[in-house]
Order: sequence, then structure tokens, then C-alpha cells
Amino acid sequence: MAIEQELKKQSPLHKEFQSLLDADLKDRKVKEGEIIKATVTEITPKFIVVDAKLKMESMIPIEEFKNDNELSKLKIGSTIEVFLERVENFKGEVVISRDKARKMKAWRKMEKVFESQEELTGYITGKVKGGFIANVEGLPCFMPSSQIDIRPLKKIDHLLNTPVKVIATRIDKNRGNVCVSRRAVLEKSKKAEVTEALKNIKEGMIVEDALVKATTDWGIFLDINGVDCLLHVSDLSHGRVKKPSDLVTIGQKLKVKITKIDPKTNRVSASVKALTEDPYSNIEKKYKVGEIYEGTVTKLMEYGAFVRIQEGIEGLIHNSELDWSNRNVKPSKILSVSQNIKFKIVSIEKDTKRISLSYKATLDNPWSKLKESVGKVVKVKINNITDKAIFAELSDSGLTGMLHYKELSYQENIEDLKKFKKNEVIEVKIMEIKDDKIRFSKRATGKDPLEWFADNKKKVGDIITTRIHEVLKTGVKVAIDKEKKLIVTIKKIDLAKESVDARPEVFSPGNALDAKITELDTTTRKIKLSVKAAQIDEEKSLIAKFGEGATKSGATLKGIFEKAMGSKKKKEEKK
Repeated sequence: MAIEQELKKQSPLHKEFQSLLDADLKDRKVKEGEIIKATVTEITPKFIVVDAKLKMESMIPIEEFKNDNELSKLKIGSTIEVFLERVENFKGEVVISRDKARKMKAWRKMEKVFESQEELTGYITGKVKGGFIANVEGLPCFMPSSQIDIRPLKKIDHLLNTPVKVIATRIDKNRGNVCVSRRAVLEKSKKAEVTEALKNIKEGMIVEDALVKATTDWGIFLDINGVDCLLHVSDLSHGRVKKPSDLVTIGQKLKVKITKIDPKTNRVSASVKALTEDPYSNIEKKYKVGEIYEGTVTKLMEYGAFVRIQEGIEGLIHNSELDWSNRNVKPSKILSVSQNIKFKIVSIEKDTKRISLSYKATLDNPWSKLKESVGKVVKVKINNITDKAIFAELSDSGLTGMLHYKELSYQENIEDLKKFKKNEVIEVKIMEIKDDKIRFSKRATGKDPLEWFADNKKKVGDIITTRIHEVLKTGVKVAIDKEKKLIVTIKKIDLAKESVDARPEVFSPGNALDAKITELDTTTRKIKLSVKAAQIDEEKSLIAKFGEGATKSGATLKGIFEKAMGSKKKKEEKK
């Protein structure tokens, strides 16, 4: 615009030239932002001067011609394509770019080949975060590290600044970003080779010289006439395989059978075990459930041990079948790998190829002998003391049983647990064995205090003399025997016939107290005493002795009781 303003101020001749120039430019129909053609008029050390048939010649920096060795081919008179940025800038100059023309042309081409997935030639010029920069048809593109080759490369020096074939995988027009892949070209070429090679490979075919290329924990990769093939770990043997690398080495040749070819993915699967007969097909003829055989321990797990019965057949000994005394024992404490052992077959599942074995079934069963000891007193070692019981081990068999706190003494006091210590040896009686569980009793090793009733021929309805052991708010505790092994609580309601006399605080420890046996069950160990019932019985006895009219003649019931009790005391004193 500066030139136009200057021309307006100049002579009519200049104005005439301006009008002719504008008319000429109008006829040419050039637009900014488009690619136009220009002719090289001069080549200088720093610029290339070109004539685009605009108001004036333009200068393009020589650096824009160094890509693709274009500068060496350039000469005066050569026609090149340039990008018209501005017909006139603030200096009145025409602004054009060879580099932008090349990029625009490359971008348009990239959009076309993206749909057709046509291969292009590019140059990897440098490394950036996550990948590389590739110059494709003059357009800088991003190539992720995973897309430079089929397999990870440690070095890429041999690929720098050399022509490589790529395919555009993603185009972002808004950001002007393009992602390309060399790997896609290699895979495409590889796929064509594999497709051709697969014509000579059929399912069921036996290959004598399959080459081991690589091993993993889950299988082996083979090369069969240039085709990659997977030999899964489950197809190596009919038996259990710990690691494929234990059986094969890289470079080794194997005899395999082609089991599957996927036409969509061109994936080939092979098998070694398919070459031999499945040993499980006639297993019921060789091995019987309940019989004892010999085998070798192959693997120890947390849940059990695997044993090889024969080549290709393995069975599992669960933890619960390892030891009679401990159902959750660790296999490593009982067995070791490569150990030859005897075992008993528990079950055979032919369809799932599972065989359950038992090791403890070949050993003496201590439970059978122990059943003969029910009711006998034995010595045990305390292994553990919990909140409510003691767990102790039999010294001769190693079996463990439970001693509940109620079986420590006939008082059934939970505090008695504190009297015992871990690893202490005590005597107990074996009370019961059920479902491989032992119940001990320590109090059963001594005399049962309840035998006092049988020894003294006491039964329900009899009146006995007790001694007050302890006074409670709700009643009193009394000792029935002299050794104070039989302690019974008499409730407040049963302390006296009259409620006034049934106050616990009027009683003192050591005092004698007559009470009636109202309930006695030696099985449930339930004893109930009542002073009130004893008083009622005695009242009935006195009334029967002195008659119903005793109170009418002026005598009171209290006097009768006192008289009766007094005469009883005199007799006792005389004795």
C-alpha cells in the first residue's frame, strides 16, 4: 500500500503505469495462500531470485532449497513452484516461499495417500521425546519409537538420513500433525511373505525341523520355513512343564505337528504332545482308585505337592492328605522335590485330567490307635492357650486336642486358664474323638465332687447341712462338702420362708445352714438347694407332731419351733 500512496503523489506518467500494472495483475488472477510458478532469474550465495510475474522479483533464502539436493539441480531459467504469502508487504515487496510450497504440496499428497495407505519415501532426521522426526516429501512427520521396526531396536544409526518406506497412520489437519510408521510397511511386506509361505503349510502336517527362535514362560516361538509359529507350554508335554527353557535351547530343531492355522491373522500353532498318544486315554486300565503306587515329587506348592506317576501323568497331594496330625502342614516340611514316595490314588477325573493322591494313607493312622485310648489318662504338652481353651499335643502320636476351660476344674472358672503355661506337660483324660477332633478333660482325672451325694446317699428331697462360703447381694454361696469342692449358690428367694429373714446380709461366712435338695442332675451338673423349702418341711413336721390345735391353746408357732429346736439341741449336747 505504501507504493500505491507514493504513486498517487507522483506524475501522471507514474499513475498511468500503475493502472496498467493493476490491470495486468487483475488478469493474472493470483491469490494469496496458493502455490504459483516462478522462474529463477539469479542465484546468489544467500538468495535465489525468482520472477513470479508479479509487481517485482522476489528473493528466497537459499536454505529453502537445500532439502532433497534441489540446489544442485537449480539453474537460471528453471521453473519452480512457490507459495504466495503476500502480494505486497509493508515494504511493498512480494513475499513467497519455496519451503511452504513444498510442505503444502506434501500435505495435499499426504491427505490423498492416507486414504489409500500408499507407501511414501521419507528420511529420519532426528530423535525427539517418544519417537523420531521423519521428513516425508518435505513434510516433517512424527514416527513413534514403536513404529520404527517390527522388533525393538537398540540402535537406529543405520536408518538416519537414509530413504525409508513409510505409511501415514494418523493426520491431524487442525494441528498440522502427521504420524507415520515404518513398521506398518515391514509388517505388510512380512504378511505377504507369510501368506505365500503358508501355501506350503497345512493343519495336521508334521514338521521335522522346526527351529527354536525364542522361549518364554508360557511357550516357544518356532521358525517353520520363514513362518513364525507358537508352541504353547501346554502343548510341550502331556505332563506338567515348569519352564520351556528347561526342555529346549535356542537354535534347537524340534519335531512338531501343525495343529491350527488362523487365516485371518496368519498365526500358526504347533504341538509336540500331539505326536504321542494321550496317556490319559486308557488310564483307568493302568491305575485303580484306592490302590497304592510309587512316584516322584516334581513340584511343591503352598496348597500341596505334585507327583509324577508316569511320563505325562501327574497327580496332586493336597495339604490335607500329607499328614495325619496337621491338616494344613506345609508340603516342604513333609516332602522334597525329586523324592520317591508311595501314594494312594483317591480319585481320577479323566475328562479334566486331574488325579488326587494321598500320602498319609500309606502311613500308620494314629487315629485308629487313639480311639482305643478314649477314657484313659494321658500326658500332653501345651502348644497354645487361647481365651477359652488350651490346645495340647499327645506326646506319643503328635495329634492335637482341645481342653476347654470348663474341663479344667469342676468350678468351671475361666480364670483357671492363667494357671497353665505353654510347653507345660499335664495329665488329662481323653473324653471324646469325633471327626478327627480330640476333647480332653483335666478335672476328669480326679474324683468328681458330685459323687458326694452317692457316697452319703443323698437325693432330691433330703435336707443337708451346709456351711456359708460367701455372702452375695443376690444370695449366698454354700459349701456342701468339707473340702469345699461342691459350692452351690442359694438365691435370696430361697433363703427363708419369711421375706424379712431372707436378707443375705444377716448371714455370715462359716455359719451352718440347713437346706433342702430341690434339684439334682449329675449329667448336667445342676444342683439347687432351698432353706425356705427346708423350713416349710420342718413346720409341717412339727404341726404333724403337736397337732393342728396347738396354736389354739395359746401356743404360738414360734414357740413350738423354739421348743422343738431347743429339745433337739439338748439331745445333741447329751450325745
